[in-house]
Amino acid sequence: MNIILTLCTGNICRSPLAQGLLAQQLPGHTVWSAGLGALVGEPADPMSVQIAAEHGLDISAHRAQQVSSFLCQKSELILVMEQAHKDQLVQQFPLVRGKVFTLGQYSQFDIADPYQQPREAFEAAYGSIAQGVADWVPRIRQLS
Repeated sequence: MNIILTLCTGNICRSPLAQGLLAQQLPGHTVWSAGLGALVGEPADPMSVQIAAEHGLDISAHRAQQVSSFLCQKSELILVMEQAHKDQLVQQFPLVRGKVFTLGQYSQFDIADPYQQPREAFEAAYGSIAQGVADWVPRIRQLS
């Protein structure tokens, strides 16, 4: 599992954070992020950039991209923020079935979208993403 895709809605809040954390903890892996309704070309939300920086991550160069058949085919693991994302992705790209999971699967939670919410929502999202990454990293290492 060397190519991982993180996925949310707009690809400016949650998936860039997940991408940054996974890339930091899994050097040598390729980690992408995309959105189901991406704000294509937009940078990461300023609050996501700030919270990432406070945790030693630099996601300032991020630009949103729309999920595509190519990204889905090349990715060996796709981690989404919500069960609804998984359902939508499988409906849109049936071939992803079997390699798409929620980031919060092991601790059984979805990661709420903090878009246009106060800082607390971004902090909560970051905490959930960090927990999901902590749950997944040992499993990804075992499979790599």
